[in-house]
Amino acid sequence: MCHTSGVRERFQEHLEASGLIPPGMRVLVGYSGGADSTALLHLLHACRVDLVAGHLNHGQRAEADEEEAKCEAFANELGVPFVSGRADVPLIAERFKIGFEEAGRQARYEFFRQAAAGLECPLIATAHTRDDHVETVLMHLTRGAGVAGLAGIPERNEAVIRPLLPFARTETREYCEALGFWFHDDPANEDLSFARTRVRLRVLPELRILNPEADAAIARLASMADEESRLIDGFAAAALEHAEIKLNGPLRFLTLDCEAAFQRELLALTPFALLRRAVRLVARVLGATLDHEQTTAVATGLVAGTIGSVTAEGGRVVLEWDLEKLHGRDLQPVEPFRYPLTVPGEVESPEFGWRLCAGPTDPAAYERPPRSLDVVVDAASVKGPPFFRSMADGDAMTPLGFAGTRKVAAILGEAGLTPAAKRRLPVVCDLVGPFWLPGLCLAERVKVSPQTSQALRLVLEPIRTEVR
Repeated sequence: MCHTSGVRERFQEHLEASGLIPPGMRVLVGYSGGADSTALLHLLHACRVDLVAGHLNHGQRAEADEEEAKCEAFANELGVPFVSGRADVPLIAERFKIGFEEAGRQARYEFFRQAAAGLECPLIATAHTRDDHVETVLMHLTRGAGVAGLAGIPERNEAVIRPLLPFARTETREYCEALGFWFHDDPANEDLSFARTRVRLRVLPELRILNPEADAAIARLASMADEESRLIDGFAAAALEHAEIKLNGPLRFLTLDCEAAFQRELLALTPFALLRRAVRLVARVLGATLDHEQTTAVATGLVAGTIGSVTAEGGRVVLEWDLEKLHGRDLQPVEPFRYPLTVPGEVESPEFGWRLCAGPTDPAAYERPPRSLDVVVDAASVKGPPFFRSMADGDAMTPLGFAGTRKVAAILGEAGLTPAAKRRLPVVCDLVGPFWLPGLCLAERVKVSPQTSQALRLVLEPIRTEVR
């Protein structure tokens, strides 16, 4: 028999011991109306956590609208704000050529992320229990997952937290029943066409016959695998750091999130098992995952000194290798941009990781080292309101100290910038054309002279914390 006060006490103790939710943090709870998410919403509310209930209506069943209304009523009863959304799961599955189960998962998390951002919720809590954790480990095992896969569901994954992982599904159900809460059972939980359902209804019952404590044993295996996986990740990260090629010089911050390069020769000296993990880490940092065959292909190519490439599932990230290096990069196109430059003021580009500041300054303090990200120009020489944009075909300027005109594309090429950095660099212009390429050169026509009475200081600086 489930004692609700006991569950609450254990839950409160787990929250305090784990530190999953810092004091005062607002949390979006994924609330489907099932027993697990109903218990989670009520337990977090009882612990006085600032909450928003997020419900995604998949629209696949006739009763979905009625269930949404009941979810909203329960949230209102608790005094918890409620937000809902809709998704066409069959359309998502067809468009991306994935199963309904995966399409639904992707739709839920995308809705949770958007709702959390709009409602200023830094954390998203999902109602995964120990049962979900155990089922995931077994599913990964059947797919030939490595140590990382055997770790199952992480208790925290960036902004997503799973406070119910230590609790069994029977506990959440009995908790709701004891308190008389409405909840519904998803018919998909009985549909054997879903892999997870087959594991739940066919595989786990047999394992429990072999060992009545099978769930606890599998959860213990996942915990040990998680510890070992973190250790291996640490060694792999150290190997990558040792071999990293720092792209784009002082403008490295432009592409920290979308590309990385490493010396092939140093990586090839890494033990193969560690090299495989390092390859997967590179893909993960760029927002992609590699399967076993892809990971092995990259690692084997690095050791053999061949030339090749692998594109991650979804076609967003590619890992390329040659005799010199391994280069991972995001394939998402960068749209051309153009924005006014506020003077005085600053403009931030969170997407590209930089902040551009402009303001008046003393013309006497104009001297800067070459290729600086901090320059002073003659304000009177800037023709019209300054602005910044991406590089355009035909851009040209006369660099400081040069007599002739040079193509901007040639200047960027000689500086060794990668294509990604070239697309993200803000080219500062006026009505005449480009007059500053941050970190590269300033135009002769805007230099400070003895006659300069008003000067303008421009600074490009990173806003992204370097994590590699």
